[in-house]
Amino acid sequence: MSTEKKAGRRTEASAGTTVTDTRWLSDEEQRVWRAYIHATTLLDDTLDRQLQRDAGMPHIYYGLLVQLAQAPGRKLRMTELAKNMKITRSRLSHAVARLEKNGWVRRQDCTSDKRGQNAFLTEEGFEVLKAAAPGHVSLVRRALFDRLSEEQVQQLGDIMRSLAEGLEPTGTGADLPWLR
Repeated sequence: MSTEKKAGRRTEASAGTTVTDTRWLSDEEQRVWRAYIHATTLLDDTLDRQLQRDAGMPHIYYGLLVQLAQAPGRKLRMTELAKNMKITRSRLSHAVARLEKNGWVRRQDCTSDKRGQNAFLTEEGFEVLKAAAPGHVSLVRRALFDRLSEEQVQQLGDIMRSLAEGLEPTGTGADLPWLR
């Protein structure tokens, strides 16, 4: 895509759109954006490698186990689990199949809706989660919270909540991953 905004020329950004009215990022915004992408990519990779090494699971599987552990009766409808994790039903189904193979999760038919299924955290899965949690939390603390002042932690929380509010899909026509 061309960034010839300063020259005032009309250029094509993508099929059917122009860049003449694009609000380009300022130099400072570009710096912050790149720092954000760099830091979140490194953080995701660091968390994933630690969990793979120490618990034999990717970060997303850990997140699924946490969701189930915190749910009443350690079970959630598959659609609710996909929604909570912001992933497609297909990706969730694949992940739950792997967790079932490990004996950490079991699927159960939903008693209130014969078409639905629940994912249930097994006792073995709960024990795996309990064993993985201290190393994961320790890394989260070292990688994120120990690097920030109390004020920065508060600001980061405020910023992340604001971003999440603005990005949360709404409406019946929203393209929601868990409906795919």
